[in-house]
Amino acid sequence: MPGFLLHQGAQVQCSHGGKVTPGVVNPRVKVMGQPIVTMPTPWTVAGCTFPSPPAANGPCATAVWMPPTVALRVRANTQAVLLSSSQATCAPTGTPVMITTTQTRVKGM
Repeated sequence: MPGFLLHQGAQVQCSHGGKVTPGVVNPRVKVMGQPIVTMPTPWTVAGCTFPSPPAANGPCATAVWMPPTVALRVRANTQAVLLSSSQATCAPTGTPVMITTTQTRVKGM
C-alpha cells in the first residue's frame, strides 16, 4: 500500500488525542530536512486522556506498528520504512493510531 514516508515531524496521535512520538529516528535518511522513522522504532504516547483502571484500561502508553502495513520496497539501514498508510495500535488500550500530518514529497511502497 503506497504512502508518504513518515518523518520525525509527522503529527501522529492516539484515538484519545495523545501525542505519539518515535523513540529513535534514522539520521542518515531525511525528507524535508527531517529524519525518517522505521518499523522497529519504539513509539511512546504522551497526554492520552483515556481513563485509568478500574474505569478503563488506559491511558495509551506505547504504539506498535503492523508489519504488513509498512513499506515493502523501501528500506533504510535494512529496516522497513513507515508510511502515511501504515497502521498501528496503542497498548494497553488496543485503539488505533492516527497519522494526521506528514510530508507530501516522498512516496514509498
